Amino acid sequence: MSVKEVLQSLVDDGMVDCERIGTSNYYWAFPSKALHARKRKLEVLESQLSEGNQKHTNLQKSIEKAKIGRHETEERTMLAKELSSLRDQREQLKAEVEKYKECDPQVVEEIRQANKVAKEAANRWTDNIFAIKSWAKRKFGFEENKIDKNFGIPEDFDYID
Repeated sequence: MSVKEVLQSLVDDGMVDCERIGTSNYYWAFPSKALHARKRKLEVLESQLSEGNQKHTNLQKSIEKAKIGRHETEERTMLAKELSSLRDQREQLKAEVEKYKECDPQVVEEIRQANKVAKEAANRWTDNIFAIKSWAKRKFGFEENKIDKNFGIPEDFDYID
């Protein structure tokens, strides 16, 4: 590794400063710069630690406040069981509704609309194919059965009713 590469890696790491003056590059490093950088980093970490400790104490206080009204009583246990059974029942009802969703009039109407759109699109493409066949017959004098055979168009190809 050359001196230039080592010096460039130190500049990249921020351990050495570099300044271009004229056509020359000047490199320098002050011992106090590293000390100041460590002090700033320490201050930032200490402030983060104090913020974390403050959040921790606030959360502990809120946990204690929440525990005050939550003594395990027979009524509370019974209500929790009832809540659990109601949630299970709701899930079962959702599954049953999902099972019969196909018979929903709105869904059936949406399927009919999608069918109508698909039928119109298929007829539009059929019309396009007939137009191209007509053009090819006029332009090149091909017979219709040869066009159908070469392009793989079936004999019973027609519009959808």
